[in-house]
Amino acid sequence: MNVAILLPAAGASKRMRGADKLMEDVDGVPLLLRQTRRALATGAHVLVTTPAGRPARSAALAGTGAHLVPVKDPSEGIAASLRAGIGALPEGLTALIILLPDLPDIETEDLHKMMQAHASAPSRILRATAPDGTPGHPTLFPARFFKELSSLTGDSGAADLIRNVGFVPIPLDGSRAITDLDTPEAWAAWRARQR
Repeated sequence: MNVAILLPAAGASKRMRGADKLMEDVDGVPLLLRQTRRALATGAHVLVTTPAGRPARSAALAGTGAHLVPVKDPSEGIAASLRAGIGALPEGLTALIILLPDLPDIETEDLHKMMQAHASAPSRILRATAPDGTPGHPTLFPARFFKELSSLTGDSGAADLIRNVGFVPIPLDGSRAITDLDTPEAWAAWRARQR
């Protein structure tokens, strides 16, 4: 089993009203660095897509060992990150986990759980869910879907592909799979819950 992890981090944080959600401080470091470290702790090859217009994101990851992949057209949406990431993958992978970096509750153990499930269902898309089955992230794509991922367009990511093919749900504890922080209000509520 040879799985890579891609963190698509080229988005514009439009709903943050001028702030950069991926550079928000969590546990004393930017969220992007924290989640990249959690991905690296799996031992997998980790790629992070970055936009030219936000050099602080790339600077935060310097020296981590993550492979930074520049995205030329980040304004298109997440598909641009997915195409860039797929284009930079090493040979011989069996699967790719797409880990949205604005999910602060995802732990290394959750990524290990996805990898272990892939070993049992190597040809299936795996998608993390809340315990009640609500779909969330991350999502694991076997290598047979890489070609389709490399031709995606727009800002809906792989939603149509997942809808058409289906997925195996991988329940994660609590709200880990569905807590994403896109607005100042979401950040404030999440921080209040951490106290």
